[in-house]
Amino acid sequence: MCPFPFKLSNFIFRLPAEKASWRRHIQFVLLKTMPRSRPPKGFDYLSPTLDALESELRNSVSSSHEGLRKTEAMWPVMQINNQRTRYVYDMYKVHKKISREVYDYCIREKIIDAALISKWKKQGYENLCSTYVINPSNYKFGSVSICRVPRNERREKGEIQDPNTGCTGCCSGDVKGGNVFGNRYGQRLAGIQIGREERRKRKEEEQSARELEEKAAAAAKGGGDGDSETDDSDSESDDDFGPAPVKQAVGNVFGNKEEAAEALKMTEGGGEEEEEEGPSKKKAKAS
Repeated sequence: MCPFPFKLSNFIFRLPAEKASWRRHIQFVLLKTMPRSRPPKGFDYLSPTLDALESELRNSVSSSHEGLRKTEAMWPVMQINNQRTRYVYDMYKVHKKISREVYDYCIREKIIDAALISKWKKQGYENLCSTYVINPSNYKFGSVSICRVPRNERREKGEIQDPNTGCTGCCSGDVKGGNVFGNRYGQRLAGIQIGREERRKRKEEEQSARELEEKAAAAAKGGGDGDSETDDSDSESDDDFGPAPVKQAVGNVFGNKEEAAEALKMTEGGGEEEEEEGPSKKKAKAS
């Protein structure tokens, strides 16, 4: 009989206390190597953009931070987390492009920030850049970040920027176009993707309509040519109903081939005599 439960996760927590370091190591390895649960149907619609954001996050973390402040080096992490969460949230709440099952899967697998979404649902926090900026323990005197102060209540009237997230202002009414960071990470990717799909669909419809018009015009032109060909064939068929040639007529009258040949010779000879006698008769009449 197996001395420990079958589930490996239960076995990890049953290790002796003196091997706590091993336990933490095994937990870390399992979390990094164990695959996610099978994504639900419809997740493929989001996966290209999510993979691109994940790759962008890795590149920004692994890139050189020389010349940047310590907090400024973490700006891409905060901003990409906001953009990824906003992308999935807009696809579900605004554009209705994904199901509740896909949305719950993203939250359960921690692909998006559920705490940030819960704040977006409250009045006044619709454009919140991060939950970090509203935590009083992160700032002096138990206050919040300057990006949460309305523009008309600031002492400094110029542009501001939060030192921890790079936000230029996320108060309701102060955000222009929904871009709270003023760069590419502040763009609403869901709206951009939907707009591109609509333009592509409209372009395909116009192209298909143009092809149908061209086919209809070609069919109409081909129909006119068909009528003319029919008329020509009719005229040709009418000519076929005319008098039969001399050889065929003679063959029809005389059943014997020798008699038909002799009759045909006589017919041809008679014509020549008429042609030869014609001028002499004319001369006789003239005299």
